[in-house]
Amino acid sequence: MDKTLQAVLAATGSFFAITVIFASVYLICKGAKCKSTGCRRTNRAVRNRTTQLTRITVDESASFDPSLKVSMDEVVKATKNFNKDLVVGDGGFGLVYKAQLSDGLKVAIKKLDPDAFQGFREFRAEMETLGKLRHPNLVRILGYCVSGADRILIYEFMERGNLDRWLHDSSSTDFDGYDDTSGCKLPLSWKTRNKIVRGVANGLGFLHSLEKPIIHRDIKASNVLLDREYEAHIADFGLARSIDMSRSHVSTQFAGTMGYMPPEYKEGFTGATVKADVYSFGILMLEVATGRRPNLPSVFDKKEMGLVEWARKMVAQNRQMEMVDPSISREDLDEGNVKKYFEIAGECAHESSRQRPPMKDVIELLKELPT
Repeated sequence: MDKTLQAVLAATGSFFAITVIFASVYLICKGAKCKSTGCRRTNRAVRNRTTQLTRITVDESASFDPSLKVSMDEVVKATKNFNKDLVVGDGGFGLVYKAQLSDGLKVAIKKLDPDAFQGFREFRAEMETLGKLRHPNLVRILGYCVSGADRILIYEFMERGNLDRWLHDSSSTDFDGYDDTSGCKLPLSWKTRNKIVRGVANGLGFLHSLEKPIIHRDIKASNVLLDREYEAHIADFGLARSIDMSRSHVSTQFAGTMGYMPPEYKEGFTGATVKADVYSFGILMLEVATGRRPNLPSVFDKKEMGLVEWARKMVAQNRQMEMVDPSISREDLDEGNVKKYFEIAGECAHESSRQRPPMKDVIELLKELPT
């Protein structure tokens, strides 16, 4: 055979073999890809079905008041599909709406942020625990609704709104959703401020005295709601934890609000303890009496410092009367009572957690102040 012809035939055969090999590889890869795509589609379908089943299982409403029936449809209707004009607060973990249910009951409805709570089971367990609590100085949780990722809390409505607005906002209130008949908030008297402080103390004392104490972890002015008679009601249990008497709840995250958190948090301790609540209460006492925000600096001898340090220096110089909110009438003040008030606040806000009194002792100390 001619050598040239042999070379041509050999080259042709080699090309054909290579082509067959590449074609085989292509078909194998394509088949594998199709199978992989099919698997992904199957997985997506399974996940979709699982998601649908999950949504079905967490569509739930519950009422802690036998006379009250709640549902997501009722909530949507009462809030006019969560109309922003009905928002009366931007509390921790979600917006708060003023609403009226079909039976005429005024309620506060909080639509929680999607990440406010962990799983549904944990959410339901916490709501059932808190929903059973009954005390004159705690805001009652009337019920809850869950639909998919939406979690709704229904509270009793407090006509005077939160304490923060009374301490720090003197603007007109005709259109903020609360029932201030004068249209302009007058400064709270010393007597009323003492009443509010005692109410918060009573509510905290109740929580701490339970068989499994409940730690609020975010006591502050905006979490204290006032009814028509200016009675205090502790609200917003988004951070609350129930603990065993033998140990504190250990969290991997800080809880609370800057200015109210105890100094041990700065050292890395994040345990939820009753003494942390007591510290926050002491800060609240200082805020109520002075009208100063805890998260803003105060000035002493031309130096800026935190509210607690400022208060200690003022007390050391026997200047308690100067510490009182200037908007309070001096005719309402008794110097001895004012000094006793700041003494109690200082004990609660002590640097050392061991030196802070339990709330049951704080309640007894506050009873010594005139009503």
